[in-house]
Amino acid sequence: MSGMQALTNKRILLGITGSIAAYKSAELVRRLRDSGADVRVVMTEAAMAFVTPLTFQALSGHPVHHKLVDEAAEAGMGHIELSRWADVILVAPASADFMARLAGGHANDLLGAICLASKMPLALAPAMNQQMWTDTATQDNINTLQQRGLLMLDPDSGEQACGDIGPGRMQQPEALISALASMFEVGCLAGQHVVITAGPTREAIDPVRYLSNHSSGKMGYALATAAIEAGAKVTLISGPTALPIPDRVEQVSVTRAEDMLNASLAVCGSADIFIAAAAVADYRPVAPMKQKLKKDAQALTLQLEPTADIITAIKTQHADLFCVGFAAETEKLAEHAQTKLARKNLDMIAANLVGPAAVDTDGTFGSDNNALQVFWHGGEMAVAPANKNRIARDLIALIAQRFNLQEHSPAKDKVVTLHQHRPSPRD
Repeated sequence: MSGMQALTNKRILLGITGSIAAYKSAELVRRLRDSGADVRVVMTEAAMAFVTPLTFQALSGHPVHHKLVDEAAEAGMGHIELSRWADVILVAPASADFMARLAGGHANDLLGAICLASKMPLALAPAMNQQMWTDTATQDNINTLQQRGLLMLDPDSGEQACGDIGPGRMQQPEALISALASMFEVGCLAGQHVVITAGPTREAIDPVRYLSNHSSGKMGYALATAAIEAGAKVTLISGPTALPIPDRVEQVSVTRAEDMLNASLAVCGSADIFIAAAAVADYRPVAPMKQKLKKDAQALTLQLEPTADIITAIKTQHADLFCVGFAAETEKLAEHAQTKLARKNLDMIAANLVGPAAVDTDGTFGSDNNALQVFWHGGEMAVAPANKNRIARDLIALIAQRFNLQEHSPAKDKVVTLHQHRPSPRD
């Protein structure tokens, strides 16, 4: 798996210390972002004598941090916020002075404080004069840091800025990225773009009333989180919900079915997988009232028309896109789901019971639990009742399996039945 895919969605905190090799860090930031990583930069005072914060702000797209006490940070403790934000900390270049202070547990600058406050993996890419590198004090500090579990990315040998020849040149950005990628377990959807629709839609009757349904959006949001965990880039197109935006997800908020269709069409050109988990209103008023409809004693008749069939439109325009539909049924689950799978030419469909029939999942709508019966052409899989986060991980794993089979192998489909749910320690 390439480093580009392994670093998709990863949060890299790049520390830059005082070394002439700091100029290489600019290219490193650019390549990390090209690899799909989100990069924040922390500079020491010495580093700013070699390169400017403005350079790294432009390349990373974020302000550069260098103050230990940051008035703009929560409670003025930027080192705590940044240490919690990162998936990994890379110090490149790491000077002899910085490594000595880190070995001694010093926290008298922002970068040192972050390294001490973080539980995340820490990698150092040293850069210094060859004599400084081989000095006993430096080697003692390196041994101390390695015993603590830090990853030391030993420098290359060659001609140095001072004219010496020997070990001390910081590794090239490509090598550092490869080393970082090896620190992460590559997810089953690494490098893929997944578009997910979630939640209900609302179709206006008048300026204060609308047609909608009981969808909470929890299943779609759980799928977005699970896809991120699997390494995908995720675009979540959501109808109105009360849920917070999942971490690292690009969200597009919509209201009507037509809005959701247009948003889906706008992003599916670059997508690899489309998951239509939203509960889209099937009908809308033909002529919504311009003013609030006043109540009187007379019966009210609304003329309705069908809304756009989003997943059919997507599959029609993007025939090769791997499309997963959802079917919420109150009866005849397998029959209705398989009919929908064939009629809409989907690659997979995940069906669940709702309402009184969903006795094991509290009616499903609004519940934290769910159960699914998943169908594809020639196969099916039952996912036992569990919380929606666990269900989402199981479904994303199955989608990835089917997607990869379709992309890379003509393997024959077969029926798989999951009789018992195996709890995850993260549930």
